[in-house]
Amino acid sequence: MRPHSLTPLFASATSIKGVGEKVVALMARLLRTRKTVKIVDLLLHLPSGVIDRRNRCKINQLPEKGVVTIEVIVGSHRPSPKGRSNLPYRVEAFDDTGHMTLVYFKAFADHLKRLLPEGETRIVSGEIEWFRSEAQMPHPDHVVTREEFANLPLLEPVYPMTAGLSSKVLHKTMQAALARLPHLSEWQDAAWLAKQAWPSFNEALKACHAPATPDAIGLATPARLRLAYDELLANQLALMMVRQHMKRASGRVLHGNGHLRQKIVADLPYSLTRSQQIAMDEILSDMGEPKRMIRLLQGDVGAGKTVVALLALAAAVEADAQGAMMVPTEILARQHFATLSKLAQASNLRIGLITGREKGRVREDVLSALRLGTIDILIGTHALFEEDVTFRDLGLVVIDEQHRFGVHQRLALQAKGEIIPDLLVMTATPIPRTLALTVYGDMDVSKLTEKPSGRLPIETRVLPVTRLEEVVAGLGRSMMQGVRTYWVCPLVDESELVDMAAAEDRHATLLKLFPGQVGLIHGRLKGSEKDAVMADFKEGRISILVSTTVIEVGVDVPEAAIMIIENAERFGLSQLHQLRGRVGRGAIKSSCVLLYQEPLGETARARLQIMRETEDGFRIAEEDLRLRGAGEMLGTQQSGMPIFRIVDLAVHGDFLAAARDDAILVLNRDPDLQSPRGAAIRHLLYLFERDEAVRLLASG
Repeated sequence: MRPHSLTPLFASATSIKGVGEKVVALMARLLRTRKTVKIVDLLLHLPSGVIDRRNRCKINQLPEKGVVTIEVIVGSHRPSPKGRSNLPYRVEAFDDTGHMTLVYFKAFADHLKRLLPEGETRIVSGEIEWFRSEAQMPHPDHVVTREEFANLPLLEPVYPMTAGLSSKVLHKTMQAALARLPHLSEWQDAAWLAKQAWPSFNEALKACHAPATPDAIGLATPARLRLAYDELLANQLALMMVRQHMKRASGRVLHGNGHLRQKIVADLPYSLTRSQQIAMDEILSDMGEPKRMIRLLQGDVGAGKTVVALLALAAAVEADAQGAMMVPTEILARQHFATLSKLAQASNLRIGLITGREKGRVREDVLSALRLGTIDILIGTHALFEEDVTFRDLGLVVIDEQHRFGVHQRLALQAKGEIIPDLLVMTATPIPRTLALTVYGDMDVSKLTEKPSGRLPIETRVLPVTRLEEVVAGLGRSMMQGVRTYWVCPLVDESELVDMAAAEDRHATLLKLFPGQVGLIHGRLKGSEKDAVMADFKEGRISILVSTTVIEVGVDVPEAAIMIIENAERFGLSQLHQLRGRVGRGAIKSSCVLLYQEPLGETARARLQIMRETEDGFRIAEEDLRLRGAGEMLGTQQSGMPIFRIVDLAVHGDFLAAARDDAILVLNRDPDLQSPRGAAIRHLLYLFERDEAVRLLASG
């Protein structure tokens, strides 16, 4: 299906001379891919800087630091002393103004004697250093004759690298990849391209990989803007095409009479907020249409998404259908089951639960009730889309914390319905507008912007870890007043075992001070063990819950009024905000203590300052995007997040709305991409690996 003209770009990188399996494995690690490294992958790996080798000088004019290119006569060689290979191999070099030393570690003497023959003239280029007021150049980047110097790039692109991969090898490979660029038809609108004064795709790639000036590869240069816009347009087109495909599948009208919803609302201890009512109106309007609903419900911590989800599920049950809610963790599934069962008491909705832990007779009873239709709403983890889980008539699927599930999981659950059911996706991670468009551009969006009335603000304090004793003393006083506390342990690294060890150490320390009052929860505990600890905390049998970040999402204990986060500087802003949102849910004034390790870096300081200033999750999300970038903010490996290769949303986000408008225009005029521009756009989708969208076109 891929256009033949793109074949050279989709050849393996091993087709380039000098690139073997070992080098490709290093490149795969650099590009964070498990797939074959292709020529196009290399070309879309853009330089992060430029080395300027135009600075020619004499030895007596050498700067304090920086890259220099200098013509020298090679002097004597001083190999490492025998048996002292840890000492460097030195080569003297001089000109008519002074002398310097070329320094090599773990060098091969024969190679260096061939490269730097004594008495010969060579041009050397590399980073200058000073040792005891003597100039030296460790491991020069280039050592060439005058004749070879004519072919040396004076402006050399610098690429993000990985250990073991030589910059020379990567640079040479990039130039070979560039030579394979075929002629490609223009996919951008001619008037838009002229207005922006952007080069063609090929010219833009060449401008980045073979820079003509030191500032040619900046994020805001015409070449870089052109390529970033290409990637944004590919992203928006793919999302729109997925949306069109999903909407094309006929939906169903789910029009309830409201009798169940009225009972639920009447039984609530508070009134719905204005934004909850607006969100409900939007959801009910979609459900009442024959087209499928694909809607995102985005709300800050504690904004009341769960109630909105229950009312939507109740509307499906009123229309004689069933509902399903999928959540990412077992803790959250059980909590939603308890919360929704309580909220649904007045309406007599029948709610079931299924996770990986339900086995044997218990599981069979749930599955049988589901098939017969005596369960109205089923809550569960990914166990929901196992083959033996069949509904009598599934009408609405609600997915909580969508970014933790892949598109394939989402589609697998929707396939459970005879007619593809309506879809409501929820996230408690406030997302900046630019990210919402790139991650959820295939959905309509409802936002919850207020907290239910009566919620008290959370006082946030930022303290150095040296004041830990004061914090612990304060805990003792709070416990006497019946207040419960979360103590979240530092994010040590990506290893769950190491993070768990940190939590176990803190648990042991606190247990000595408060015997019988401290529980521990982490990802390695069995489900039943987690439940027992959570139940003890919820019922007040223990007062302090020490935890890794497993309590980040959705855990709800209204009596917990203190959140302590150790090494808060290691957490992202959105994660700190999620953790803080575990308190402030009851009638007691709550507080959050962020303990940090000194010295604080600039970004960490800014992060903690924002946490102290505001509880507005949407402002926090914007700041998080600014401070960390999109990939890290949502976690580049999270399945819902497109991993951009070129786009930096902090710089290029302003072009997102234009890309979205252009995508809408293209697909309205040419839904099957059959026009000349449509054919060129197919090339664009393949280049940026959005070919899933092209396959949807083919499948209708």
